[in-house]
Amino acid sequence: MPILTIHLAEGQYSQVQCKRLLAEASRIYAEILKSPIERVRAVIELHRPSMAAVGGIPVDESGVRAPYFHFLVLKGRPLEERQRLLQRFTDLIVEILEVDRSLVRGGCWPIEPENWAIAGIPASTVRASELAGRTTGA
Repeated sequence: MPILTIHLAEGQYSQVQCKRLLAEASRIYAEILKSPIERVRAVIELHRPSMAAVGGIPVDESGVRAPYFHFLVLKGRPLEERQRLLQRFTDLIVEILEVDRSLVRGGCWPIEPENWAIAGIPASTVRASELAGRTTGA
């Protein structure tokens, strides 16, 4: 389930920065959620600077660098985990992309397990199977 999307304006960051951001954000996500890293998905969505605005001014005119991100978690995740992710993703963006912290925005989208599929099976069913396997030792 762990899915992170980071929105950036094209041409403001190097490929090296983007790759490092994806790798480190994935590691943080897995660490905080205590999830196998293989389950983590992280993507960067690039937006044309003429099609993104900060404060009503297109980025191609202002040059402002104001990344934002959002991530998905299954409903029921503790508030402490969600808030740690918000802070750590923000810290990472500030560090790697060298942007002003006050311009970074982020959000968490909790999803009901029955509204998310893993291999076409509702996460609520997968979660129940995993929990049953832990109690039976399977």
